[in-house]
Amino acid sequence: MKKAFLVMAIIGVLMSCNNDDSVSINEQNFLIFGHFYGMCVGEGCVETFMLTDKKLFEDTIDDYSGQDLNFVELENEKFKIVKDLAKFFPKQLLNDNEDIFGCPDCAEGGGLFIQYSDNGTVKSWRIDQNKENVPDYLHNFIDKVNEKIAFLNN
Repeated sequence: MKKAFLVMAIIGVLMSCNNDDSVSINEQNFLIFGHFYGMCVGEGCVETFMLTDKKLFEDTIDDYSGQDLNFVELENEKFKIVKDLAKFFPKQLLNDNEDIFGCPDCAEGGGLFIQYSDNGTVKSWRIDQNKENVPDYLHNFIDKVNEKIAFLNN
């Protein structure tokens, strides 16, 4: 009987464990993601989006400083394309003391602008597009952000 109880307790603990390392996106939490290219001409040079659990928005100002953002809601079809992006956000980024990784856009290679709000606490990062200049834990996320922006721009 003790063995059965122990087995059931272990199964219960294992089932309650959550291996989801993604950030929480909801009405209070959002993820802003975008790319910027300084030596560039055209609409696609600066693209910034805000993702919540129910909607996707695009910035209309195209200022990659992140200071002046004006978001308009995009259609639900575009939201469906990017709604899983939070699953790829590396939680390790939230604990990192750096807010600039590599040298974003220094060699005209562009950069990523990332901002995450967790219940009103907002953190922002600028990330070099050249993965040789950033920690390995960011590589997959960089790829996913670029992939989602490419889908949204088509």
